[in-house]
Amino acid sequence: MVISSFIKYINAVSAGYSYLHSNASGRMVVLGMPPALSVELTNICNLNCPECYTGARLMTRNQGFMKLELFDKLISEIKPFLFSLNLYFQGEPMLHPMFFPILYRSRGVRTCVSTNGHFLSPENSEKIAQSGLHKLVISLDGMDKHSYEAYRKGGEYEKVISGISNISEAIKRNSSSTRIILQFLVNRHNEHQIHLARQFAKKMNAVLRLKSMQIINSGSHESWLPSKKKYRRYEKKDYDYVIRSKLTDRCPRLWFNPVVTWEGKVIPCCFDKDANHVMGDLNEESFREIWEGPKYRLFRKSVVSGRRMTEMCTNCTEGLNGVRY
Repeated sequence: MVISSFIKYINAVSAGYSYLHSNASGRMVVLGMPPALSVELTNICNLNCPECYTGARLMTRNQGFMKLELFDKLISEIKPFLFSLNLYFQGEPMLHPMFFPILYRSRGVRTCVSTNGHFLSPENSEKIAQSGLHKLVISLDGMDKHSYEAYRKGGEYEKVISGISNISEAIKRNSSSTRIILQFLVNRHNEHQIHLARQFAKKMNAVLRLKSMQIINSGSHESWLPSKKKYRRYEKKDYDYVIRSKLTDRCPRLWFNPVVTWEGKVIPCCFDKDANHVMGDLNEESFREIWEGPKYRLFRKSVVSGRRMTEMCTNCTEGLNGVRY
């Protein structure tokens, strides 16, 4: 256990040094493995949220579920170095037919799952509470049927509320260490209910996380952006809306937290929704070969040299104070 922790800390320090040295010198240094990783179990979802690539049907890549064999290959290589593991990206992870076997295989790492809350039955909640999961993020974007379903198209408000209650009770019943995070996507339809969300989170022994809303459809900003500036990801300049971030030429995600899609493609970060920047394929290479490979180094160099030149970066909130991504 002590040796395992030592390896993780040494690796994290190496990643930190690589990031700082690369940004200072302009020469891309890659030492060690990423201390955090996001794994997409599936990009299929049961909802049709209008400003989500999956829900809005804007995603061009194929849909599917990660094979258990692929997950095993990945986790066996990178688990010794990981402090944290996110089992989500696009789609609803609890739709995966092998969700719980994958969850159990992730023990030993601080693992987080983000869900829309429609599959938190009493039975599933009991399994989660006993799984060793570190954190469960549940999307709750409104405190009544009207405000919630304004964005969560195809969603059922009462079912989500019931599911949150199920997991809260299961955690208490099992004296589980799993933390509940209620994620509230602040928009024009629900910003007046933040105080109600805080009260509900307290009742459920959960933490409320306010998140800024990403807008992907041109012309829809006025329909969704909240009235208070502190909750807005964008500001209006001339006749267009632009990200409030200064978009400085640096990005820690390129050294600390990559993403693996369901089919095994390694991509730079969670803003690459449609996997337009594939660094490598785990079906053909090891993770380390991809992580240290020339394609990844060139991409890091391009971002450090001029972040604004990469389209996905122009919607990124990295470095934007006071607004969660």
